[in-house]
Amino acid sequence: MLHPTRRQMLIGGAASLGCWLTMPQSLSAVTRPARTLSGRRPVEEDDFTFVMIELHGGNDGLSTVVPKGDDLYHAARDTTRHAPETLLSLDDYRGLHPALTGMHALWNEGHLGIVEGVGYPDPNRSHFTSMDIWGTASPKGKLAGDGWVGNLLREKYGDNTLPTRVVHIGEQMPYSLQSSGHPVLCMETPAGYRWAQGAQTMARLLDDSGAEESTHGRLAALMDNARASSRQVRKAVEVYNTSVEYPADPLAQSLKVCAALIDGRIGSRILSVRLPGFDHHVEQRELHDELMLTLDGALTAFMADIRRSGLGRKTIVMVYSEFGRRLQENASGGTDHGKAAPTFLLGDPVRGGLYGKHPSLAELDDGDLIHNTDFRRIYASLLRDAFGVAPERILPGTFEPLPLLKA
Repeated sequence: MLHPTRRQMLIGGAASLGCWLTMPQSLSAVTRPARTLSGRRPVEEDDFTFVMIELHGGNDGLSTVVPKGDDLYHAARDTTRHAPETLLSLDDYRGLHPALTGMHALWNEGHLGIVEGVGYPDPNRSHFTSMDIWGTASPKGKLAGDGWVGNLLREKYGDNTLPTRVVHIGEQMPYSLQSSGHPVLCMETPAGYRWAQGAQTMARLLDDSGAEESTHGRLAALMDNARASSRQVRKAVEVYNTSVEYPADPLAQSLKVCAALIDGRIGSRILSVRLPGFDHHVEQRELHDELMLTLDGALTAFMADIRRSGLGRKTIVMVYSEFGRRLQENASGGTDHGKAAPTFLLGDPVRGGLYGKHPSLAELDDGDLIHNTDFRRIYASLLRDAFGVAPERILPGTFEPLPLLKA
């Protein structure tokens, strides 16, 4: 009969915890978590909460913020165009997609900021490469190291590695959350915990970590911490009671979990969700219309919910995509990978309005819209005005913040 080694037992024990928890690359970074869950308030209650919604696949910005007053738009689009009278007017030139009624209501209230023409120099049309650039705020992508949020965690929180501080709800965590020093909770549902990196990563960590006895202690602390955070998350979701009715789709239900975690006051300050399906090379109109309806329904419920509880006072939502689509519609009733696109900021702390400028439809780069607002200016605004961190400590260069948040 073969007896398992301590190494095998550790791997098996971690895998059986039932939680999705991405782990720092070095176990030496996780020697303190048990202390952070002892009841001491990990962050000030008045800190902002930041919710990231990724529109994965390359959202067609021209079908979201529509240049209804531009003849070049109508000439370039046949099956994907929106008639001006169907749009939710922003001004004489542009209008929101007709399904975005909740977002338009926020616009009228002054709580929706639209940053137009967002992109970066030398843009890349690869989904993966572009998201890595957005994730690290660097043209080097993953070669730059941690994600921009991961770097923010290091700068703002140091070695206070609270595992519930950053939460991604969904199958694939965006690289922006990657951190070599802070754990990130990643789950599809609160009831479906497991180790995100799995046994192979545990084996690698054990192989790389040096002395087995000290490794055992660090892993034991990490596993205890994961169990504690699991209980906190489950309890926060189980006891959450809201009068707001959320749609039944995955995005809305993920945002409902976000609301529960924020309301549970377990230290969750950065939350991430994803809405996939935006790579519309064929038959775009119906598919994009449906996604806009899904996005608006989920956002409308979430914003109503956090405002009802008073949490909206300090909650900021960012809706973004890795790139936009080309101006000219293709022969299959869709649009191909492009460059510049709008990014949205929502919430009571947001100073509503238009930022940047709508990309010219006459001056194109090989058929693509040319960006006029670097996405890192948005990050710089959030770093400075929401997190109180000097942008140059996180971003590779100097990027002027936009006045997106109220003083």
